[in-house]
Amino acid sequence: MKKLILGMFAFVLFAASLQAQDAKEAKKALNAFNLDQSNKEKLTEAVNAIEGEPSGEDAADPSFYLLKGDIYSALANQIAVIKQTGLGTEDELPKVDMLAVKAFKAYTTALEKNEQAKKSKKYYVRDAMKGLSEVQGHLYNFGIYAYEAQNYGAAYTNFAAGLEAHEVLKQNGESSTLDDEAALMDQKYLAGLAALNNNMLNMAGPIFEELYKADYDKPAIYEALYSLNSKAEDADLDAAYQYLQAGREKYPEEVSLLFAEINHFLKIGKLNELIGKLKTAIEKEPENLTLYVTMGSVYDNLYQKEFKAGNLEKATEYFDEALEYYNQTLQRDPKDFDAQYSIGALYYNRAANMTSELNELSNDFSKEGMKKYEAKKAEIFEEFDKALPYFQKAESLDPNSLNTLIALKEIYARKDDLDTSNKFKERMEKVQSGGSNDSSYFNE
Repeated sequence: MKKLILGMFAFVLFAASLQAQDAKEAKKALNAFNLDQSNKEKLTEAVNAIEGEPSGEDAADPSFYLLKGDIYSALANQIAVIKQTGLGTEDELPKVDMLAVKAFKAYTTALEKNEQAKKSKKYYVRDAMKGLSEVQGHLYNFGIYAYEAQNYGAAYTNFAAGLEAHEVLKQNGESSTLDDEAALMDQKYLAGLAALNNNMLNMAGPIFEELYKADYDKPAIYEALYSLNSKAEDADLDAAYQYLQAGREKYPEEVSLLFAEINHFLKIGKLNELIGKLKTAIEKEPENLTLYVTMGSVYDNLYQKEFKAGNLEKATEYFDEALEYYNQTLQRDPKDFDAQYSIGALYYNRAANMTSELNELSNDFSKEGMKKYEAKKAEIFEEFDKALPYFQKAESLDPNSLNTLIALKEIYARKDDLDTSNKFKERMEKVQSGGSNDSSYFNE
């Protein structure tokens, strides 16, 4: 039994010595790389030797984590040089996920282990501060790389770690790349944007609120705070709009805030307030076709509202305005699906609105009543006929638009063309069942 226990003990010592040997090999490889930075194989050796969680004495040794930070930082520097100069290739370098963040964590872990030691050593703190000063730049760069690649979660983690590195440096009386207030606010802003884009609302909210209170000069802050507050479960849209309103007052020429305001009024259904804002937006971006379609939609909704209220003169005025803006879209792009469909729907809905009048006339069996009935029926069919070519064009642009297929099925049924109506019914049911039409009916 004693021999067995001694054998196990020897094994533990052997494993620990292997770990220590890995650290020595890593340090040796890093030193060789630092002497000749064209020798990328040595950097790879250093990374491979230092990867993983340490055991034995290394687990509590600050110098191990300092070495790990130095190796990761050296690799981060090589990647930054390649990205900034275009010289060399990352293919010859080892791959380490969240590289700059791992370097940051290695240095902060070295500080923690030094504090936990029976005798802390000042030179460990000094070396960790030196490493953190350098890694700040890497955290910013890798945050930018991730943001540009739309990896917003990784971008936020890098920017947030950079802010944390700043705090650690200041706590130890060291200078930081974020000592300049503008630079500090810029990094917080980037962290906030990354968090917002990654739907990390709990992270983004406090950052943007801080920037707002500091009067940070970026229009996107106001849009972000509006977005964050309007998305909350118990959202108070009026309270959320206060941020947007403040942004519009401060940056009246900022188009993104104007568009956010337009979307806000669309959401809450305040159509009359939208008209002036949309006209302003069109003046700023006359080639933005979405604005014309949106304006047409606003007038379309106002037309429906006035027609239902019995204000036929006002309804006609709004109908004509809607048609005008949809047509302005088609003048710029005849293949704009939204405009083609919207004009078809505009005529179709007007015909549908007239149907109630037709039903009333159907109760009058007098000669005059029948005459009025036939006249109204002809008027309704004329509106459906006006809608038809727009729906046909819309279907040719998107043969899987369900609403377009439904409208075409109904119009052909009203025209007693049941064969064509049934064909659109089949195409409609195909889309509803999860399939798709390979081509337009009108292009077959």
